[in-house]
Order: sequence, then C-alpha cells, then structure tokens
Amino acid sequence: MTLFERTIEDDIRKRLFKGRAILLFGPRQAGKTTLSKKILKEYGEGEYFNCELVSVRQAFVPGKPELIKELIGKRTLVVFDEAQTIQDIGIILKTFIDTYPEIQVIATGSSSFDLANKINEPLTGRAFEFTLFPLSLHEIRNAFSDISLEMLNEYLRLGMYPAIVGERDRAIREDLLKNLTTNYLYKDIYTFESIRNPRVFEDLVRLLALQVGSLVSVNELSQTLGVSRLTVEKYIRLLEQSYVIRVVRSFSRNSRTEIKKAFKVFFYDNGIRNAVIDRLSDVSGRDDRGALFENFFVAERLKIASLRDAHSRVLFWRNRQGEEIDVIEETEDKISAFECKWSNNVARVRPPAQFLKSYPDASFCVVTPEILVQSDLCK
Repeated sequence: MTLFERTIEDDIRKRLFKGRAILLFGPRQAGKTTLSKKILKEYGEGEYFNCELVSVRQAFVPGKPELIKELIGKRTLVVFDEAQTIQDIGIILKTFIDTYPEIQVIATGSSSFDLANKINEPLTGRAFEFTLFPLSLHEIRNAFSDISLEMLNEYLRLGMYPAIVGERDRAIREDLLKNLTTNYLYKDIYTFESIRNPRVFEDLVRLLALQVGSLVSVNELSQTLGVSRLTVEKYIRLLEQSYVIRVVRSFSRNSRTEIKKAFKVFFYDNGIRNAVIDRLSDVSGRDDRGALFENFFVAERLKIASLRDAHSRVLFWRNRQGEEIDVIEETEDKISAFECKWSNNVARVRPPAQFLKSYPDASFCVVTPEILVQSDLCK
C-alpha cells in the first residue's frame, strides 16, 4: 500500500505540545487515521483510541477527566479517532486538557457539523484545527514523481481518495469507490442528523452532481424534489459540513454589472461525484468531461486555500450578460483568475473585457489537462 506524505503533516508536528489539542477534521477514508498513527509512531510514546468502540466511550464522562487518564496511563500523546461519536466531547476535552496540560491530544472527526459544533466553543483558545481532504495532485506528484495524462484521467474518473489512488488494479479501484460511496458517504449525516426522507436526500445529491459547474437554483431543486426550500438548503448545508460538496459563490465588487448572490456546487472528490450518478466510464469520450475537469480543478484550489494562513477565497465570476470565469481566487492583496478548458487549443482564450476593465491588476491563467500534468500549478 502506498503511503502518501500529506501537506499538513509538518504543520501538525510544529504544533504538538504547545498546550493545545489538535483537531483533525475531514471526510471518512481521507487518511486521518493513517496520518494520526504515523505521528504516533514517530513520537514513540503515544496511543491510539477508536472512539467508536464502547469500551473507549465509557471513559468519556463529563467532569471526570481521571477516567480518561486511567485509560491512557503514562502516555503523553494520544489520538482519539472519530471523536464525534462522544457526547459532550468539547466539554470533556476542555476539562481533560485543563487538568492534564502535559498530555497532547489529537482528536479526529469525519463531520464538521458534529465534532466542530460540540468542540469549538468549549475549546476556544485550546485547540489548533486542521482539515484533511482526499489527496491533492501535489501530494500524488510527490509520491509518484511524475503524472501522466492517463493518470489524471483516472483521477477525474475515480477520484483521489488514498486507498483508490494507491491501488493498481482498475477493477478493485472501482469497487473501493463504490464501497466508499455506499457505506461511508452519508454515514455521519444519517447517524447524527434527522433525515426524514433519505430518498429525497440522495436524489438531491444526484441532481447536484449533474449540475456541477452550473448555477444552482434552490427553487428549481425544491420543485423537482417536491420539498421546501428550507429542506433543500438544510441538506446542502449538511453535505457541505460533511465534506461531500462545497458551495462556491460568485465574486462581485460591482453589483450593477455582476451577479452577486448566485452559487455553484462542486464535489470535493470527482470519484464520489461520478459514483452517485453511476457513471464510471473513461473520461475522454464523455460529454461531461469539461465539467469533470472544472470540478477537479476547483477542488484542488479549495485544498490549497485551506492550507493558507492568509485570507483566501475560491469563487467564480459571472456578469449579467452571461460571461463567466470558472475560478477566482481572492486573497488579501491579489485576485487570480483561472479558466478551465478540456481542449489544448487555448491560444485565443481571453478574459471578458468587462472583467479586465473592472480588475486590471488581476492575473489570468488558462488551465488544461496538459498544463496541469506538466506543471505544479496546484501547489
């Protein structure tokens, strides 16, 4: 099995034993357990605990930090994996950290809507937060040295989850993706949230998958599904909080000429997007290959933005005449524009004149599959 070096590893190591917990969020199967165990192995005096086990959960009682201390013994670095399964986890960890500040806690959670909501307020000023997504192209490049167009097409088709990227057999890769989509994708949502109609929820995911790269209308979705706007908005929020999708909003500083309130939905992983619509055929002959490439690139930029300390947002641009730019990155002092094109014939691709007039200092880059495999643009 290929072990990938994750970009956030060094940042986590630098923050160990600084008097704060390490909170590691991210979707199931993204590699949180593997990364946590790797850090434990390097340290040599730590212990891993799976919080989904009843025997472990019994030690987590509000107001009794000594029970956890008995569980971990003399170890000074501990990982509490899938900590969102523990009720009152934030209060419990706060008391434990205050009582035993010499012990470094790493708590992982596969759903921000549960773990973060339970932890953030109690652990204000007592935790460093990190998010681990499926692999980035940069992380794969570091592992394999070189990336070919054939490899990129497989990532566009089956996604970037570590187990799938590291598997050589094509049929097994497809089976792993189907298993992940079926058994893990919605597990936290169904476990912790009240979904009255799972069929409607899953139909919504499929509709969003078919609209990747297009403007999303909540009204249209609610009418198609036969549910209220509030239900659609709630389900979209849960999908985003469980790292299935990301809502990307429009960039605008001129309300008269630019669309301001529109949004698009992208999937953090292409493979998940393809699996929910049951379409795993080769990318080269598909009519949605342009949308797949755009989704892939947006997901890569979102992963990069999550690593930056400075304020960074990933958006898109569209004016009232229907002209668009696929990706806009806005930082504190810079605007970068990217246009995704499946074809390599991009010599005449230029940003819309209105965009150039409104943002003359913005940079502009056309991205194709060939450009992406030849450069480390996604770094």
